[in-house]
Amino acid sequence: MWPFGKKKDTATGAADRETGQPTRAAAPAETGASAEAPAPVEVPATDQQSTPDTTVAAASGYDPVNGSFGPFDGDNVDFREFDYSDFAKSGLDLGSLRVPVPHNGEVQVEMGSKGPQMIHILTPFGRLTPVAMAAPRSGNQWADSISDVTKGMSGDGLEVTVGSSLWGPEVLGTVKNGAMRVIGVDGPRWMLRMTLAGPLDKADQLAELAYEVISRTFVYRGTEPLPAGQTLPVTIPAAMAEELKKLVEQRQKEAADKNGESGQAQNKNQAPAQ
Repeated sequence: MWPFGKKKDTATGAADRETGQPTRAAAPAETGASAEAPAPVEVPATDQQSTPDTTVAAASGYDPVNGSFGPFDGDNVDFREFDYSDFAKSGLDLGSLRVPVPHNGEVQVEMGSKGPQMIHILTPFGRLTPVAMAAPRSGNQWADSISDVTKGMSGDGLEVTVGSSLWGPEVLGTVKNGAMRVIGVDGPRWMLRMTLAGPLDKADQLAELAYEVISRTFVYRGTEPLPAGQTLPVTIPAAMAEELKKLVEQRQKEAADKNGESGQAQNKNQAPAQ
């Protein structure tokens, strides 16, 4: 069962060891650079003094500020109070998101024409893709999005059903031997969306792992006015950016070397006979 994890021991108390229940779900710790974990490079504008919006509806007791599991509202909950080393090897600090990387997971960066554009967590069961978005104070952005999500998945040829999790409805699509699941969570003026993709026979294991990741994730919305649905910007640690830069330069060099070899071969073939 989940969420697992524990609140760090402090001078005033610790997790309840008699019942085995955590005070709160474990949260990401500070993470260092990793050659495997570069991320998109947009600069977030966040103000961590925002006031929580009490209009967020709780699903199964979910409370992003005072609850026992996340995703937590990072502007009002200090991740440093938590320890999640039992679940993850590191926390991926993306500025507007702080996402745990499970012990059996790796981070993949999807590159676009202008640089990194998507972060994925690769696991033995499939792929997790977290995205945080701005949302209205009234909440319910995820519920309002479900119709479009199901239509999009159906249009791609998936057989779609709507299930539920601790945070409310989730959308599951299947096709042949593959499965896709989209889990949405409404927070204070933000929405977290986690997209799962992997083999059909591992869909349940991937879902359980995703629930663990979500329950330990922090979202930093800030106070800046943003249109509902706009993706919250992310940033990466300098060391990770340097690793990504080296990778891009290496690929560019390999491509240039390949093109040079191809050009030399073509010139040789076109050389006039003596």
